Amino acid sequence: METIVFLDRSTIPEHITIPQPDIGCQWQEYATTTSEQVVERLQGASIVITNKVILNSQVLSQCPQLKMIAIAATGTNNVDLDYCRQHDIIVSNIQGYATNSVPEHVLAMMLALKRNLVGYHQDIQASVWQQQKQFCFFNHPISDISGSTIGIIGKGSLGNAVATLAKALGMTVLFAERKGANKCREGYTLFESVLQQADVLTLHCPLAEQTHNLIGSEELKLMKNTSVLINAGRGGLVDEDALVDALLNQQIAGAGVDVFTQEPADDSNPLIANAHLPNLILTPHVAWGSDSAIQTLAEQLINNIEQFVAGTPQNQV
Repeated sequence: METIVFLDRSTIPEHITIPQPDIGCQWQEYATTTSEQVVERLQGASIVITNKVILNSQVLSQCPQLKMIAIAATGTNNVDLDYCRQHDIIVSNIQGYATNSVPEHVLAMMLALKRNLVGYHQDIQASVWQQQKQFCFFNHPISDISGSTIGIIGKGSLGNAVATLAKALGMTVLFAERKGANKCREGYTLFESVLQQADVLTLHCPLAEQTHNLIGSEELKLMKNTSVLINAGRGGLVDEDALVDALLNQQIAGAGVDVFTQEPADDSNPLIANAHLPNLILTPHVAWGSDSAIQTLAEQLINNIEQFVAGTPQNQV
């Protein structure tokens, strides 16, 4: 009988049903788990479920009975994959579950920024429009999406899904080649050229050493002053201080950010400190989280475990 321990159940909303595995097992779950509690809670566990709890070599070496790690997310940064491969621990993640949710969130941010919805909402809150004598009040530029260009960094399932929606709105789509590359693969455009042409730039690539601060001050200077940046990928892809400077200096027209270098972000984060800006939209890492997407995640998570127990592991990383 398998012993399954879910270390951070609260990362999945309470109203989402997690089906019980169709296997003989002992199930134990915790709302949250601190780094000091991990080893103790995993004693006797053969399968662990984690979303964001870190399972590094120091932790894993104290859990020799562990046979599988089921990550309740796509990102694998919190698990030492090299250690797992060396010690025959199967690691499975969640794949393809948010291909509607994330692109739609990106689309919502894009439309809100290009039409300056936050700025106009703030104007009404401050009674600016009410004090005017005109039936309408143009205090911020409004840009059409149709006929504009979207630059996409990352051509996986999410990047391609964003491209499909963008094309339906009449946008020209450019996929960026890897930063620093001198030649383009078919279907790609040079990185710097994408930054220069894009009216909207959106990020959908993994966070790795070579993509850390992929967008910094120099990259932001290449962008149009009418363009907007959207990051619903990973927080570390963008230099947050540089982004705030670009907004304050009007190097770009706006930004939508769903992910942060430290999560949850606190008041010391430069984006949080400037959340009042009318051309900055912040959301708390929820682009992936439509109800249907999270339910799909939960079902795939359990299916990953069932397939492992059956001897046919899937979604291995």
